[in-house]
Amino acid sequence: MINKKTKYALKALIYLAREYEKGPILISVLARDENIPKKFLELILLTLKNNGVLQSRMGKGGGYFLACHPRAINVGQVIRILEGPLAPVQCVSETAYARCEECESEELCGIRMVMKDVRDAMAEILDSTSLADVLEKIENAKQKESKILNFVI
Repeated sequence: MINKKTKYALKALIYLAREYEKGPILISVLARDENIPKKFLELILLTLKNNGVLQSRMGKGGGYFLACHPRAINVGQVIRILEGPLAPVQCVSETAYARCEECESEELCGIRMVMKDVRDAMAEILDSTSLADVLEKIENAKQKESKILNFVI
């Protein structure tokens, strides 16, 4: 389960993806529009900036914006920045591996086998889902909800 910080980060990034190439967005506007506490959002955006996901501009017309195209930022990347490894247990982590003290044989550990499958499935979905993909999912859901036929090919 992702924590509130990560959920807010994803909400902010989806917002910034929607506004991509429209210029920097003020923290106060983003906080208001996405209903995120401003002080908390400041820390989140700074973390994302320090990890190369965002850029900022100071002064008049300043604010935060995506460092690259929404298609180049995936959900897995963001979760790893804020939460750490995706693995449910350390013995299956690709970036923070640690052997379980109580485990006699990793090769025969059923828990490890299942948790590796979980990690692999999560990584596959999260790493192949970009911010642009999320925007497409939202748009598709809106069209479905409004029952408007879309004949675009």
